[in-house]
Amino acid sequence: MNDIELYETEKDLQGFKYQPPSEKTIEEIITADKEDESLQLYKQALLGATGATQGDNIVVNANNLGKVLIKKIALIVEGRKDIELDLTENISQFKKQIFVVKEGIEYKVRIDFFVQREIVLGLKFVQKSYRSCSPVAQTTWMVGSYPPKKEMYCYISPSEEAPSGLMARGIYSMSSFFIDDDKYLYLKWDWTLKVQEDWE
Repeated sequence: MNDIELYETEKDLQGFKYQPPSEKTIEEIITADKEDESLQLYKQALLGATGATQGDNIVVNANNLGKVLIKKIALIVEGRKDIELDLTENISQFKKQIFVVKEGIEYKVRIDFFVQREIVLGLKFVQKSYRSCSPVAQTTWMVGSYPPKKEMYCYISPSEEAPSGLMARGIYSMSSFFIDDDKYLYLKWDWTLKVQEDWE
């Protein structure tokens, strides 16, 4: 089953908010599932130098109860300045702007984020595109699993190619969001993309 099937329609996403699970210390997370040796090794590798007791004290933003704080997302195209979106701002404004991309370009996406309080497992960035209200494509990047840390994480996606050709040019409605393996939705925003022959 595709991980995103639970959110196949906009209706599925409406009103879906992050609900923090019952609070557990990192030590409790480590000691759970003791019989599963491979899972224990995985959790220990995730924590690394953070340590079981130190992780519980890592809070980057006390006003945010979530464990993942998404700061920025950027479009990286060789030879051009990165196009950055500050995701701590009023993201509802993005839908009113038109973001222009040259057809056929090779690009990567950079995501800057913090993890606090608890380990996040299987963080994903999902992006859906629509034309005339009909779904066109969906991209899912596995960002990964991370322990809490006061320093910011930076994920860079594999290289992708923008659509090209006469039929690909035009306006797309985009929907982007971050979820994890527990199906917690951390952030969602809608925006508008225009694919054209050149940047200007």
